[in-house]
Parts: sequence; structure tokens; C-alpha cells
Amino acid sequence: MCTSVQPTEWTSDLRNQNFDGIVLVAQSHESLPTKLESLKAPLQDYISVDSGLAEEVVVLKVPGLPGNRLVFSSTGPVNRDYDDARRFSDAALNGIKRALKAGMQRPLLVCPPHKEYSSSPLVAALGALHALYMPLELREAKINASQYKVCVLGLWAEQEAEGKRLVELANALESGRLAYRDIGGSDPERMAAPRVAEYVQELFKNSPVKVEVVSDLKTLEKEYPCLAAVNRCANIVPRHQARVIKLQYCGEGPIQKTLMLVGKGITYDTGGADIKAGGFMAGMHRDKCGAAAVAGFFQILAHLQPKHLKVVGSMAMVRNSVGADCYVADELVVSRAGRRVRVGNTDAEGRMVMVDLLCEMKEKAPREVSPHLFTIATLTGHAIRAMGPNYSIIMDNGPAHRSGNAAQWQKAGEVLGDVFEVSTIRREDYEFHKGKSEYEDILQANNLPSSATPRGHQSPAAFLIMASGLDKHGVDSDTPLPYSHIDIAGSSGPFPGVPTGAPVVAMTTNYILKDVLN
Repeated sequence: MCTSVQPTEWTSDLRNQNFDGIVLVAQSHESLPTKLESLKAPLQDYISVDSGLAEEVVVLKVPGLPGNRLVFSSTGPVNRDYDDARRFSDAALNGIKRALKAGMQRPLLVCPPHKEYSSSPLVAALGALHALYMPLELREAKINASQYKVCVLGLWAEQEAEGKRLVELANALESGRLAYRDIGGSDPERMAAPRVAEYVQELFKNSPVKVEVVSDLKTLEKEYPCLAAVNRCANIVPRHQARVIKLQYCGEGPIQKTLMLVGKGITYDTGGADIKAGGFMAGMHRDKCGAAAVAGFFQILAHLQPKHLKVVGSMAMVRNSVGADCYVADELVVSRAGRRVRVGNTDAEGRMVMVDLLCEMKEKAPREVSPHLFTIATLTGHAIRAMGPNYSIIMDNGPAHRSGNAAQWQKAGEVLGDVFEVSTIRREDYEFHKGKSEYEDILQANNLPSSATPRGHQSPAAFLIMASGLDKHGVDSDTPLPYSHIDIAGSSGPFPGVPTGAPVVAMTTNYILKDVLN
């Protein structure tokens, strides 16, 4: 296993012959700063014969430049109501893909800072690195001569301090996204729960992140009964048996903030007894991106080692299998919080595997400094139906809402293009999950897909609050606990395709880089 990031280095010299081509990302050739004046003339010559320069990625022969090649990838307009930082990452991704087709092995990415997007060079670097990710299975099988698509990625900056910071931040963020993609994107066998645990243990060996793996079935059944119910069928196959992976990072100095993260890690989702029929099972190995996000954020913590911050994480790695021993609708399961849960749909397994881990975090939170609890999950098709693909959704409980948490996340996500929509947990969501008979306290789900259920992405957050006992820690309690649920079903990335890494960049911006990037 190799988890090293694509080699990157910075330069301020556009004619540095260590590179074999330049990839220029900018709104237009006319907006280039004085330091890039030498790139204007060839672009002006090109546009005199082809007005499509601003609409297509083009390759120009320019003697004197590295490799005598210039790739220009325009961002297009960036000042309209609906433009955001993703214009730069999209342009860089397209530019690097074109550079690869042209045969470049040492491209130099040049993205001058934009006056309204001061972090545009970093956003562009992340777009380029996304294009250069090589899947874990290919790296391990050594299908290519190298584990990288290019020998080195150059990043241009005017000043040394600026260049070094750009490389440092790009490498740190990409290290987290790489771990995320490895876990979230790899197939159901390569990243079955026991192998995820092995990957994570290797990843954080000799790092400031502590790892604990819970695998004993009796412990899982006692501590996490809802998770154990989902695991019941998979448990008969040793290589599919569940794992709870616990992570902890504690920065230097007095702790000022504690983040407590629970990630959904369904290694494969058949739907269980409520099986995904009609071809909807393909791509369900990607149902573990919430847990992958937890691991990815800890990898960034290991690189940047922020002070005064403590982070506790739990990855719920479980396969939702179908078979003679699978859990079924109508079952009553008593959660860790003592709530009697009626199973309504076995395809609502994500909330089941997270709820007891969330309850455990709730139990620990009063002993922590300024705690904030989170669940992160590719949870509902309704999230995609409601907001479309590409967007994470964040929902706050009462205490989190009073602090303006969701708005802060949305603002942080805008900086580097890891974008969020804000949704709200309402009274109807709690009513939806109230028990419908004397038998149960809580109904886990109805028997319809979330995409066909009104408020299908909001109500699961209410379930998690109710079944974990967090409803006793709202704004009306003596011990309020801020909690936020993040649904990344739309933002985790397309299948087929490479996972995005959402929401680790926004999380890092909000809690580690807020002062650095502003």
C-alpha cells in the first residue's frame, strides 16, 4: 500500500526546464499579471484565428517555454451571481487532463491569484491533483510503471514563502483526499471492513493519530446493538465482518475545541432484505464515503498538526448483506440509549450503524472541552433529489443552530470550492419517527425510498437524535450538546468516477485554515 501524495514542487521561473509544459489557468489572457506578461503574446496570436480560446482547452507551441508547450484552460467568467471557486478547480482539472493527452510528465500549473478569490492557486492545485489520482488497486497491482500519472506537478508562485505554503497546503489536503478516495472508491473486497482497519492502522502508524479497532462480536452486540443487527448477516463471512475503527488526535497546548465525528462506512449495500432491485445496487461500494471522510480528515490532522484542537472519530465499517441471517423490517432493536427501534426498511442501514456510535460520543461529550458532535454519511438519495449532485448538505440541532454552525460551514466551503447547502431539521421530522404503536419508541424508516419520501434527507437526522438520546440535550436541557448531520450522498462523487473527498476540505478550512486562508 502506498499513500504518498503526488510529488509537487514550486517555482517562480516560467522557463524552468525541469518541467515539460505549462498549464495556465486564468479567466483570460488579458487578465494576466505583469509577471506572466510573456504568456500573453502567444495567446493573443491564437485568439486572432480562433475565438474559442475561452471555451475550450487548447495546446500551443511556444518556443522558449518548458517543452515548448502551453496549455490554456480558461475559467470563464468568475464574477456572476452563480460563480464560485470551483471555476478554478474545474479549469485546472481539464487543463491537466489535456496535458496528459499531450504527453506531459512534468507539467507546471500556473494559476495567478484572483483579486476576488485569493485562494485560487490552491483551488487550482486541488483540481489538478484530483485529475492525477491513481486508484489504489492500480497502484497495488503495479499496472503502471509508476504509482503516479506524472513524475512531478509544478506549482507556480511569485514568492518563495507563497510557493512553499502552496505546496504544503496542497500536499496536506490531498493526503486526506487520497486516503478518502482509497477507502471510499475501492471495491467491496479490497475495502471490506477488516481490510479498511488494516489500511487505517498502516496509515497512522508512527503518527500523532491513535487508532483502536473493535472487532469482537460480543462487544459489538453489547455496545452497538443497532450496528450489530446490520452486521448479523455479513458476520458469517469472516472477510466481511464488521469493524468499528476509533481515531483520536490531540493537538499541543490547552484544548479549545473538540470535534466528535461518526462516519458511515457501509462497505457494500445490497439493501439487505429490502434488496436494491432493478439495477440500483451498482455503485453501492461507495456507501462508505462518510467513514472515508473521517479517516481523510485525520490524515490532514496528522500532516498539519493544529494546536488546541482535539478530534475523536469513529468509523462504522459494516456490510449490509442479504441472506438467511439478515435483519428484517418489523424487528425491534433496543439502541444503546435504551430506545426501542422498529425497523421499517433494511435499506436504511446507515442510520442504524451510526446511531450507537453517536450515543457513545454523546456520553463522552460532557467531559470534553467545547464539544461538537457530527455524523457524516452518504445517507439518502433524497439529498441528491433535493439539492442535486455535487452539494453536501448540513443540518444543525438546536444548540448548533444557535451558534450559527451551518452558516459557518457553508462559508468555509466556499473558500476552496467544497460547497454546502444548509437544511433544517423540523418538528415534522421528529413526528415522522415517533413510534406508531405501543411496541416501539421510534420508527427507523418507512418502506419507501428516501427519494420518494417527503423530507427524506432531513428526517434521518431526527432519527439519529432521537435514537441516540441526543434529544435530551437540546436547547431546552441543562446540558445542551451541539450536533450536526452532514449528508454527502450528492457530493461524494459520481460512479463510475473518482470520489471527491467532500467534506474534508471544508472541514479543514473551518477548523484549521480559517485564519490562514482569510
